[in-house]
Amino acid sequence: MLDSVLPALRTAVTLALVAWMVTGFTSLPGRWMRWKMFCRARFMIVTLTGTTADGRTEPVNVYDHLSPGSFILGPPQLQTILNQLVSSGCYIRIDGYGRFLSAHGEQPVEVRNSRVVS
Repeated sequence: MLDSVLPALRTAVTLALVAWMVTGFTSLPGRWMRWKMFCRARFMIVTLTGTTADGRTEPVNVYDHLSPGSFILGPPQLQTILNQLVSSGCYIRIDGYGRFLSAHGEQPVEVRNSRVVS
């Protein structure tokens, strides 16, 4: 009796674990294999060029101005960093382009005269 119950129990537990893992990757009904942790994450990939007071241009890495380990950056956070860099006197203007990635897809982003334009 015990010999026939253990394989059936092992199979049932394995199937329950697989079902739990598959549903754990579902963010919304109809969307499969999306991990809930990342379904609300937003990422920004940007190439920025800052102009200094003496007219030189140099690349700007906004991730240098985030706390260590931070990687989620949206347009409002980017604008805050740009405002800080310009108001601190590091740059007189910042320009660039990039992409904003979220659960809603990919959107182009442009930075003109230190302002984020989506």
